[in-house]
Order: sequence, then C-alpha cells, then structure tokens
Amino acid sequence: MHTLESMVHHGHERVSFLNDPATGLRAIIAIHSTVLGNALGGTRRFHYANEDDAIFDVLRLSEGMTFKAAAADLALGGGKSVIILNRQGEQPTEAQGRAMGRFVQSMNGAYIAAEDVGVSPQFCDWMAQECKHIMGGEAVSHGGDPSPWTALGCFNSMKACLAHLGRKVDFSNLAVGVQGCGATGYKLAKLLRAAGAAVMVTDVHVPTMKRAVEELGCVALGNDRNLFTEKLDILAPCAMGGGLDHATITRLNCEIVCGTANNQLLNPHTDGAQLKNRGILYAPDFVANAGGLIRLGGLYLGMTEGQVDEKVAHIEETMLTVLRESANASSTSDAAIAFAKRRIDSARAAKAGKVVQTA
Repeated sequence: MHTLESMVHHGHERVSFLNDPATGLRAIIAIHSTVLGNALGGTRRFHYANEDDAIFDVLRLSEGMTFKAAAADLALGGGKSVIILNRQGEQPTEAQGRAMGRFVQSMNGAYIAAEDVGVSPQFCDWMAQECKHIMGGEAVSHGGDPSPWTALGCFNSMKACLAHLGRKVDFSNLAVGVQGCGATGYKLAKLLRAAGAAVMVTDVHVPTMKRAVEELGCVALGNDRNLFTEKLDILAPCAMGGGLDHATITRLNCEIVCGTANNQLLNPHTDGAQLKNRGILYAPDFVANAGGLIRLGGLYLGMTEGQVDEKVAHIEETMLTVLRESANASSTSDAAIAFAKRRIDSARAAKAGKVVQTA
C-alpha cells in the first residue's frame, strides 16, 4: 500500500507511526480531518495479517470518524489509532498503555483517543497517565465504556428504518440477527429482547455467544454464513468491518441492515448501490453507531449528561433525514456521506470567510 497516495486520495491530514522498542509497542495514528475540531476516535488493539491491513484499517476508520462526527453535528474532527499486536489474544500492559499515551500526547491535542476493539477503560486510564487527550477511562480520564450509548443509538436507528418503510415501530414480532455479541452487540441484543424481538446471534468467540443465549434468551446460529442467509427483518452487523460485499449481499435475506460495526460495507459506493437495488434498506453505519462518539465527544466538549442523552436520541431523526435524502442518491451510504460533507464544507467555507474578512 502507498500510504501517502492513499492519504491524498481520502483527504487525510496526517498519519504517524510509532515503534517503541522498550515496550514492543507498534502503533499508527491517522488524523483524517480537523475542519470541525480536534479529531476524536478510538484506539484499536488488533492482530493484523500484515502492516498493509493495519494501514488500510486506520485510514478507513479515521475517515469514517470524520463523517460520524459531522453527521452527529459535533464540533469534532475524525481520527483513529491502531496498535498492532504480534499475536491474537496478546494481553495489554500498563507499559504499552503509557507508551501509547505518550504517542497520543505528541499530537498536542489534534487527536483525542478513546476505546475501540481490544481497549478497555483501564487501558484508557493507562494512556491518560501520560496524556491529557484521552476519553473513556474511569479513574484518570473520564467517560467510561461508551458501548451502551452506541447500542442505544443503533436501536434508535432501527426505529427510523421501520418508520421509513412505513412499518409499525414495534419490535415484538420482529426477527433480528446480531453478528457479534461483544460490548455493543450484547447490549443491542439486550435492548431488542426487552422490546420483544426474537434475536439470533453469531460470534467467533463461543463463550460470548453462549452468554447472549443464556442471559438474554437469544438463539445461536453458529456462524455468519447462517446469519447472512437467515430470513430476518433486521440484520445487525456488530463485529469487525467489511462483512458486507458483493457475495454476502447477494445472499442476504433481510429487509433492513442496521448495526454498530464500523465500515460495514467493503466498498461503500458499489455495495451500497447493490443493497438498494436488492430492496434492502441499509442504515449507514456512521450514523447508526454514533452514540458512543456522542457520549465521549459530548463530554469532552463540555455537554451535560442530559445534553448527551438528548443528542443520542436525535440519531433517530438524523437517520430519518438521511434515508429520505437517499431517494435521490445511488444509495443510503452515498446520501449519508453527502449529508456529512455538507456540514464539513459549510464549516470550511465559514473559516475561509473569516480569513478573508480579517485579511
């Protein structure tokens, strides 16, 4: 992968690499945009097949965070970081957490880190011992685990999808498939079960899937292939990204796709169009899963708990707006990107106007 070429193509401002021999930490920070404000985005600890996969992931994730913050009407830009693990299941250490904190601090506030896959509030607190620009901890930084707000925002987005299709906003007779029963998937399944939905689940980590079955009364389908062909009202991708491509979309047997995962579409433009052509309503991921960003970003910006909750509730209306606008777009994905870009372009124009006026 040609990193600089990819940065130019996607409009990234900055990509930084760290190799810390003392702790063995290898990490990347990607800042996509600071037009709307400092770039907030989680830190992901993951074992990648190779370095190119890590770069591809951090570039896509950081771009998505820009759109997520813009669509949520937050005064924040988009960034992301990844820690490259040497092996699957590698345990986090305080030394590496603190080294990552120093790396984030070197951005001087342009990037604000938080949780993502493989990172806990404890790890955030380790980072925060070395850095002022960390959200999601409980003892040193604040905000805690944002997954309840991510799940709630997705649930609100499902309501918007049902309303957009003219269906009754009632989950009691719905069949929903949840791919991934981790932090957000489990909490989404819990909300759905409380609302009366029948929930089918898959997860590569069997104990996690078993927990959803035993504690929530979900039905285990065993693997994603079964879930992606099962007749469902709603499919909720809540695992890693890129699960929806030409092949999987061809086999889908659902009416709505709405989940918490980032970058659900492998190729957003073509895959989004394929979903629309198949008559499947896709809830753009960066709108549906914005609750966690709203929680941590809102607290970072000084919002009260009440203001944060109100903004998470507003995801339903934002999703309805995007879905309505998609009537004139090739896909709901393209409509969501256009929606976010309008806010970014408006802020950029306003800044340019101020420069002209003061020149």
